[in-house]
Amino acid sequence: MSRGVNKVIIVGNLGADPEARYMPSGGAVTNIRVATSEGWKDKQTGELQERTEWHRIVFYNRLAEIAAEYLKKGSKVYIEGSIQTRKWQDQSGADRYTTEIIANSMQMLDSRGGAGGAGMQNAPMDMAQEPRAASKSATTAQQQAVPEMAAAFDDEIPF
Repeated sequence: MSRGVNKVIIVGNLGADPEARYMPSGGAVTNIRVATSEGWKDKQTGELQERTEWHRIVFYNRLAEIAAEYLKKGSKVYIEGSIQTRKWQDQSGADRYTTEIIANSMQMLDSRGGAGGAGMQNAPMDMAQEPRAASKSATTAQQQAVPEMAAAFDDEIPF
C-alpha cells in the first residue's frame, strides 16, 4: 500500500534576489520566495479578480549554488520538490512553524540577467553526476522518449 505522495510543482516569479549561505559542513543553502498568481472573473460583479500566493523554497548543495548564481528578482522558474514543515523556537522561546518547499529540481524559464542559453538547462539535485553531464543525459533521455511516445499514440484518432 502506498504511503502517499509529497510532490510540489511551482511555476512563478522570484520576489527578491536569492539568499545564499553555507552550512558548517560546507554545503550551500539558498532560499527564495516565489509568487504564483491566479485570476478569475467574479460571477456576481463581473470584475476580474486576482490572488497571489507566496512560496518559500529551499535549495541545497549544487542546486543551491546554481540558484544563487543565476536567479534574480523577477526571474521566472519551474521548481519541483516536496513540502516540509519544520518547528523552531523564536527569541522568546515560543514554538514557531515554517512550511517550505525543499527543491529537488529547477528550470530557469527566462534568460534575463546575462545568463544566456544557460537559462533553459535542467538543474537536478543528484550530486552523483556533474551538473552539465546530468543535464545533457536528461535531455538526451527526454529526446529519445518523445518519438517512442509519439509512435505509441499515433492511432488515427479523428479529433
